[in-house]
Amino acid sequence: MTRTVRILGTHGVPAAYGGFETAAENVARHLVDNGWRVVVYCQEQGSGPVRYDTWQGIERVTIPEPRDGWLGTSRFDLKVIRHAGRHGDLCLTFGYNTAVLNTWHKLKRIPTVINMDGIEWSRARWGPVRQAILWTNERIGCLVGDALIADHPEIAVYLSKHAKERKIATITYGAPTVESAPTAPVTDRGLEPGRYLTLIARPIPENSIVELLTAFSRRPRGVRLAVLGDVGHDDPYHQAIRAAAGDEVDLLGPVYDPQTVTALRFHSAAYLHGHTVGGTNPSLVEALGAGNAVLAHDNEYNRWTAGDAALFFSTVDDADAALTRLLEDDALRTELGENARKRHTAEFTWAHVAGQYEDLLEQHLPATDRQEVAA
Repeated sequence: MTRTVRILGTHGVPAAYGGFETAAENVARHLVDNGWRVVVYCQEQGSGPVRYDTWQGIERVTIPEPRDGWLGTSRFDLKVIRHAGRHGDLCLTFGYNTAVLNTWHKLKRIPTVINMDGIEWSRARWGPVRQAILWTNERIGCLVGDALIADHPEIAVYLSKHAKERKIATITYGAPTVESAPTAPVTDRGLEPGRYLTLIARPIPENSIVELLTAFSRRPRGVRLAVLGDVGHDDPYHQAIRAAAGDEVDLLGPVYDPQTVTALRFHSAAYLHGHTVGGTNPSLVEALGAGNAVLAHDNEYNRWTAGDAALFFSTVDDADAALTRLLEDDALRTELGENARKRHTAEFTWAHVAGQYEDLLEQHLPATDRQEVAA
């Protein structure tokens, strides 16, 4: 019998939204290549009947949902839980945002593996009501998940305070190895390969964008800083970002095309990473895969992920000094870039990450599936 897994909690494949979608696509591709039947639930804006098709060997169940935002996603998740619950297959759920719904699968004894993401409820941007909802769902996820995936060792330590350690597996985020990229996406934006830095982050205070731009803009650097992200709104933090950007900063706006982002990463002299919370951050892992020297905020998440591929900062003064050192020392940048590739190869290739997912899922197949596969 073919091993079957249903993937829930994302917007679907092909990935066109965020980190979870990219992870789901890469894990699904790996599983299909290794003989699994993979069913991915896909969210579509609008109304109408459920649609079924196949994309690159992955079965897709596309469920329309007319509402947008968090409410629409929650309604979509409810429809997905109901649909998947009719089949009894192993479920892999990305995120615990609606873990209360997974209690239905627990009651039906449907095995469920949950990727618990970072400590999502702690993010100030959600506000107290959503923080409370996320906190509650995190606790429920710890109870109803048959296995919990932590994407960073520190997240595993955190989860062990609320769930049995035997349920917790640490599996990181992955990224492709980038050996080459076209220069047109760089030069088309007025940048010179090797003569600019990149900063790619959601424009929120916990990502230290204002601090990094302030540090970079304190003095002439002789290089550009390309900032990718939508910072053009009247939001006070967006205004603070624009005010902190000096003459050598290029606010490129949101760039969604993966090939363009990859090229901008690959041809940059270094990558700036100000994230202060969360587990293994996809943007940092992608920088390692592109061989970028890194300047990262000094916390346990970034230190474990980047290792000796990065310099670290805690204050604006730290970042200013580290930038000066990084830009004046070509040998240091080369060393950090080489260390980035070694770190990526050791921990963050999709082959390694998806293989760990497969090993974990094998352990939680329904008993009848395990018996038939063994036979």
